[in-house]
Amino acid sequence: MTARLSMVMLAAFAVAAAPIATQRAGAQTPPGPKPEMRENCPGLIASDTPRLMPAALRLALNSDQVRITYVGHATFLIESPQGVRIATDYNDYVRPKIIPDIATMNHAHSTHFTDRPDPRIPHVLRGWGPSPEQPARHDINVGDTRVRNVPTNIRDWVTGGTERHGNSIFIFEMANMCIAHLGHLHHTLSQQQLDEIGRIDIVFAPVDGTLTLDTDGMFDVLTGLKAQVVIPMHFFSSYTLQRFLDRARQQTWEIETNPSPMTVMSKTTLPSATKVLVLPGR
Repeated sequence: MTARLSMVMLAAFAVAAAPIATQRAGAQTPPGPKPEMRENCPGLIASDTPRLMPAALRLALNSDQVRITYVGHATFLIESPQGVRIATDYNDYVRPKIIPDIATMNHAHSTHFTDRPDPRIPHVLRGWGPSPEQPARHDINVGDTRVRNVPTNIRDWVTGGTERHGNSIFIFEMANMCIAHLGHLHHTLSQQQLDEIGRIDIVFAPVDGTLTLDTDGMFDVLTGLKAQVVIPMHFFSSYTLQRFLDRARQQTWEIETNPSPMTVMSKTTLPSATKVLVLPGR
């Protein structure tokens, strides 16, 4: 009995002591913020916040890593080092398989929002307010993650005019990085909006070129944000995606196509110059 117990204890100790192999790219000095923009996106959250998910129940990330999975259309699943899970543009058609801790939405089209979010989602953040005079304003901290928004306008599809504050750019701060989801963006950004957004490391950009911004307008936004990684979304065919990529090549931006819808990124592995990362998705 004693010998069997000793063997069990030795086996448990071996499992607990086994090192987790990690690969880290050589550190690069990240570029400074744009001179004309305020540094209001530090991505720093208090390190003593409680873990929302037991480590044994999640795939391990280092404290400086973020996992991004392209679900499809404008929906991404973003996971923080402490296991906070965010679903962007949560809707009735394209959803992650898991229940997120935070769901963000925009209401330009039904593929970007739902009136019936899963009631188990603790935080449902709508990107529009009760009226054009009352824009949505979110700024929450969940575990090691901060989520805030910057309202933008959208077209009024009925009248052909403008619906003020009908969209939001959501900014996610985690792992010392700032990630922006442009939503259903219909216009270029003012200096005030750029200042509100602040420094961005990774941006999810709609690249359809018709229902959102045209290609010229989108590149005006992206060059203004100066994110190091641009991840295309909201494209309806390989043609519209290639049109965006061809224009990116004219900007001398590097193009990389990921074999998987999922990627893990950290501050130290961000490129020194702008790169477009294509993730396959629905």
